Amino acid sequence: MEKLVIHGGNRLSGEVEISGAKNAAVAIIPATLLAQDVCRIENIPNISDVSCMVRILSQMGAQVKYINKHTLEINTKTVNSYIVHHEMTKQLRASYYLIGALLGRFCRAKVALPGGCNFGVRPIDLHIRGFELLGARTNSEGGMINAAADHLTGSAIYMDKVSVGATINIMLAAVKARGLTIIENAAKEPHIVDLANFLNSMGADVRGAGTDVIKIHGVSEMHGCTYSIIPDQIEAGTYMVAAAATGGDVLVKNVIPKHLESISAKLIECGVRVTEYDDALRIQSDGKFRKCNIKTMPHPGFPTDMQPQMAVLLTVANGTSIVSEGVWDNRFKYIEQLLRMGANVQVDGTIAVFQGVEELMGAPVRADDLRAGAAMIIAGLMARGTTEVEDIVYIDRGYEDYVEKFRELGADIYRKQIRDDSAKPATAG
Repeated sequence: MEKLVIHGGNRLSGEVEISGAKNAAVAIIPATLLAQDVCRIENIPNISDVSCMVRILSQMGAQVKYINKHTLEINTKTVNSYIVHHEMTKQLRASYYLIGALLGRFCRAKVALPGGCNFGVRPIDLHIRGFELLGARTNSEGGMINAAADHLTGSAIYMDKVSVGATINIMLAAVKARGLTIIENAAKEPHIVDLANFLNSMGADVRGAGTDVIKIHGVSEMHGCTYSIIPDQIEAGTYMVAAAATGGDVLVKNVIPKHLESISAKLIECGVRVTEYDDALRIQSDGKFRKCNIKTMPHPGFPTDMQPQMAVLLTVANGTSIVSEGVWDNRFKYIEQLLRMGANVQVDGTIAVFQGVEELMGAPVRADDLRAGAAMIIAGLMARGTTEVEDIVYIDRGYEDYVEKFRELGADIYRKQIRDDSAKPATAG
């Protein structure tokens, strides 16, 4: 077990290179099952969520090898199992994408319910309903989701609620279904567009990704391809906020600025200077912030995955800021950690009210989930004194080489082994 030790007060400056998108990678890797061929995926982020997904495919019989740190070659010809057990899925929320991919390939799937971050109930009823409309029979037994069909048939599927996960899972199941599938009220996130582009590179016929209506003409065969994953929108946003929060001057490279417009807009509203280039953004800040209100929404609204990081900045903004969480019911668990550092925040259900304070003070805190962990790093960088962050396994799920990247920007941050006192032998008293 490790924790982070952060000595706050250093102004971030320099350049940071953004890695491939986690949320795209964990959908694209299971999508390779549909090809029954060799796929070469470039710009893969070196994070634990990707490692978990790669391990699952390997255990299912795929031949997986790294060409280099960021290039993965996956041969799914040898996969002959449609069963994924709990010990394979317990650390990875995105393991539910294997249901859609296996249904698309075998018309059968038996996948354990997923693990990953825990911030409220995250049902997969929309996924199941989509599979059933495509002709699958489904049930849940012993913590496993079972889905089977004689064959899948295209259908009109209206999403009662915008859901990224359900949109992706239905896409995976539908690309080889007979006929036309229309997904209405589909999610529009950048990684959904990236998945559609990858599927089309393998021979699928997916149109309309990035809009709220996706049309999929089923194909009988798909093939391998070479594909490069988009930059990570949330990793980029995290470094943007960290640069601003420390009064820094940072060039965030290898980004798609359009994907970051909602984040840039809120930083500008807070008084941060954001300069846009073709594939980079420069963040300049004097460390003094105006209050601002945020409501998280599906893309192109402000992303829920950036809510905790931006909220940290609001703890020291002048005046009263209100953050409304419009996606997950229980995403304010991390506020308890900010209170330990001297923040003035009150939470009422899905609304948090921030009264800006002069500064945060270093304290022992923990990462309640992936993005809350990123928020604790930003809080530690801003704070006076030393902050120690435990449960950093969550942060490792989604940020590549983040300690090294922050150190290169001037942060005083390092990993430290946590001594396990429970392992000490008992002594006579």
